[in-house]
Amino acid sequence: MAIPVIDFSKLEGKERGETLARIANGCEDWGFFQLVNHGIPVELLERVKKVCSECYRLRAEDFKASKTVQLLNKLVEEKKATPLMLRAWITWIGRMSSFSRMTTSGRAPPEFRETMREYREELRKLAEKVMEVMDENLSFEKGSIKNAFSGNGEHQPFFGTKVSHYPPCPRLDLVNGLRAHTDAGGVILLFQDDQVGGLQILKDGQWIDVQPVANAIVINTGDQIEVLSNGRYKSVWHRVLTTSDGNRRSIASFYNPSLKATIAPGTNKDDSATTLYPKYAFGDYMDVYVKQKFLAKEPRFAAVRAV
Repeated sequence: MAIPVIDFSKLEGKERGETLARIANGCEDWGFFQLVNHGIPVELLERVKKVCSECYRLRAEDFKASKTVQLLNKLVEEKKATPLMLRAWITWIGRMSSFSRMTTSGRAPPEFRETMREYREELRKLAEKVMEVMDENLSFEKGSIKNAFSGNGEHQPFFGTKVSHYPPCPRLDLVNGLRAHTDAGGVILLFQDDQVGGLQILKDGQWIDVQPVANAIVINTGDQIEVLSNGRYKSVWHRVLTTSDGNRRSIASFYNPSLKATIAPGTNKDDSATTLYPKYAFGDYMDVYVKQKFLAKEPRFAAVRAV
């Protein structure tokens, strides 16, 4: 099995109906799909790759010189590193090589900020187009999901971007990678490495690779889309495996509700189904999520119902 790859440009032509159906299938049966011909210029994507890789290279020079990393490398060489140590090492590397929104610390190439500003604007527009397609497929009024995320325009939805690089792991026998979870928010747009894999989703009890596709944007739906769709679109468990060769680049953008936004199953004129999820403020859900991120998601909904 392979994650669906969808030509987004065909929404504008004779194949619109078929493309809408393929996106609906991606949301309902997979929770993940990849968009190609999504309208973001390839030239911009190449610049994003370049500045992010250069930023990582500069940070890695400082990172590798740190006493902590030198100690961990020594323990690995002497085969004294425990799984717990390596898990902490991977988590720390992810944090040290990640930066979100538009804030950076340490060294970065001078063109980084402007390139990422331009890229983020393109990603925001793409996210809103994807949400409009979801509206149409769910028979919602146009703009329903976006309005839910903003409290009908009263609040600013959250849009953040996190750039990560994951270096090769020296002991694959001791640690698997980053733990499986579902995403708390709304629509996630990932520009992943087109050479080094590692991202997997859980489907029908099997872990399936999210195959690298050059210049594709991977879309996945978070917990709030599951609620708004009343369970038609499921947030999906996913994880990142460690690899022994190559640095894996991951540029994830998150279009999430405002913390003050009220989330509840949406309705349309033909919908008479019983609502399966509670109504709550997104901020209340996040209070639960941060404590239960790696646990089953159903108790999270139950907990926020009780609030």
